[in-house]
Amino acid sequence: MLTLNRLVENRDCEGILRYAREFHGHVCPYLALGIRASMIAMDELGVGRLDYEGSVDERILAVVETNSCFADGVQVTTGCTLGNNSLIYLDLGKTALTLVKRSDWSGVRVYADAERLSKYYPEEATELFNRVVKERKGTEEERKRLWEMWEEIAHKMLHLPKGEFKIERVKVKPIEQAPIFESVRCSKCGELVMSTRAVYVDGKPYCLKCAGEKYYAVVGRGIAEVNGDGV
Repeated sequence: MLTLNRLVENRDCEGILRYAREFHGHVCPYLALGIRASMIAMDELGVGRLDYEGSVDERILAVVETNSCFADGVQVTTGCTLGNNSLIYLDLGKTALTLVKRSDWSGVRVYADAERLSKYYPEEATELFNRVVKERKGTEEERKRLWEMWEEIAHKMLHLPKGEFKIERVKVKPIEQAPIFESVRCSKCGELVMSTRAVYVDGKPYCLKCAGEKYYAVVGRGIAEVNGDGV
């Protein structure tokens, strides 16, 4: 099986989708859309998938504006991930990717408009999506039928013409590389916490949770404030 880097080099979107299925858990139109948008951005910017040195140095950054399936397609294709600090999430709720070169902060933003792409969705697929995913009421047969149709549509998304996207050259303000922070031990739970995420009470360090301070989580609806143990 070819490596992801080789698949991207060969512009083998079908092969990338097979990897993406394992990473994401299933195949759907927006996973494939993330792959297609990434390939367009990489071609426009003249860059390849992050290799070992590139991921360590964060040479390429992928800025996504949604935390949907689209973002996983971007991570698999570009190699820019949350964990290697090359993926940046903007809580804007738009299906868009900006790929940026750290060397000169030149970038390409690729935006996909759901209304424009609706012509690729059969009416049956939209109805099934509303019933199975949005309303959580679909039968097992309806779920299976939706996944079948989702895969069919996904393969179409892999090969969308560039004209279906809004593509623009952008200049991005410099973004710092991920700094390395020391850790301190929480005085209550005893666990190590990044020093920048600790608060001090009577001169003693506490993690935000033990201190009862607010913190944030990325959930389905975007960035949400955490209250206690609930979101």
